[in-house]
Amino acid sequence: MSAKYQQFNLIEEVTRNDGSKYYEISNINQNGIAEMAADNGKIKEVRILKLNIARTKQLQIYEKYINETYDLQTLLLESDWRHPKWIEWEKPDGKIKDAYLAILKANKVG
Repeated sequence: MSAKYQQFNLIEEVTRNDGSKYYEISNINQNGIAEMAADNGKIKEVRILKLNIARTKQLQIYEKYINETYDLQTLLLESDWRHPKWIEWEKPDGKIKDAYLAILKANKVG
């Protein structure tokens, strides 16, 4: 788990190097890491689609899962922004995937 819990408040579209796309619920810090990952060829592109999404129960479920499952990079650590990694977050079937899809639907994304 990350040293600092990160709250999510935006939806972005990520373009993989093969040209396929997916949506991610994130925050400006993670979007900055994604931009650097794109600059370093780890992904092709990232763009923000929605800002300031509502803090729903579904968002909190998804956010908690990501924070507990992944070591989130931060723009506050030089090693993270100098050498950004890119890990596409898994969305396991069940409660997590349902929450993810509900967030996208509520925000008319996808």
